[in-house]
Amino acid sequence: MDQAKGRGMQIAGIFCTYAPLELVRAAGAVPVSLCGKRQEPIAEAEKVLPASLCPLIKSSYGYAATRTCPFYNASDMVIGETTCDGKKKMFEILKNMKPFFLLQLPYAQDDPGAFKFWMDQVFQFKSFLESRTGQGIHEDVLQEQIVLQNKQRRLLREILDLNARGPALVTGMDMLPVMESASFVVDLGRHIQALEDLRQEMIRLREQGDAHQDQARRILITGCPLGKGSEKVLRIIEDSGAVVVGMENCTGIKSFGLLVEESGNPFENVARRYLETPCSCMTPNEKRFDLVGRLARELEADGIVDMTWQFCHTYNVETHFLQQIFRKDPGLPCLHIETDYTDNDTEQIRTRVEAFMEMLS
Repeated sequence: MDQAKGRGMQIAGIFCTYAPLELVRAAGAVPVSLCGKRQEPIAEAEKVLPASLCPLIKSSYGYAATRTCPFYNASDMVIGETTCDGKKKMFEILKNMKPFFLLQLPYAQDDPGAFKFWMDQVFQFKSFLESRTGQGIHEDVLQEQIVLQNKQRRLLREILDLNARGPALVTGMDMLPVMESASFVVDLGRHIQALEDLRQEMIRLREQGDAHQDQARRILITGCPLGKGSEKVLRIIEDSGAVVVGMENCTGIKSFGLLVEESGNPFENVARRYLETPCSCMTPNEKRFDLVGRLARELEADGIVDMTWQFCHTYNVETHFLQQIFRKDPGLPCLHIETDYTDNDTEQIRTRVEAFMEMLS
């Protein structure tokens, strides 16, 4: 990023998978994730924000307030989105710290006026980026970025499928940094090549029959995003002898499972792809339930762990619907875990996870 800034490129800090990365790159800027996934900055955040907010919101703000996140410090602009009321209000404070743009989301993806509303937001975002970078976003450049981002997404999905096709080649803990790496890319071409090298290596491992724990229980994680520093539940699952073969959340397939249509108007195609993101901020959110069920079968999961952060009300409410759906399908047992970024409940979670694994055996 320092080298990119030295070449005059701007860094755009982004909080959510709804932010159209293709537009950022077409404007000559570099998108980088700012979601806080560690406990350390939360104490400082709670001097301003109420304790009864989800840890992701508090951690994200805490990093900005303490300036202890190098990605936030490097950002020339920050992009937020209205995925929950807590983040919306936090952004009202954050917007005073750096140039800021708030993407306003419709609440229902299939509402007749939703796409028109969202297209207007996409064009407002385009204008903001152009004003910040001084570079116009043209259709041909945007189309190039669409093709590149789709290559990255296809490779990430192929890597996930290769790992989960038969006994897992590597653990979920090993796959986590691969999934997260997509949010910290300056040179997209180099990252695509690195993913292709990994794909080839995994093909070789599969052909050799190298696998991780052939008899391990296969778990799909759904719910809130997790990451380095907040991987507690993932780690406990795999400490119990299971292997996480996929993550439906924003850390995982939700960020790369959808492609942008490569024919037609690139601005409309980008808008349609991002509006389809199955987030719990949408009402209704049947697309998420369909995705979880489909992934569980494609990845041959033995069970589903629905992980939500404390005070994430939208995902916690959706747990009710998930449990209703999978209660009707005895082949897909579901465990709900509500937690935060601390280690205070580690042993309690471990006990519940181990009991869940016993039930699956």
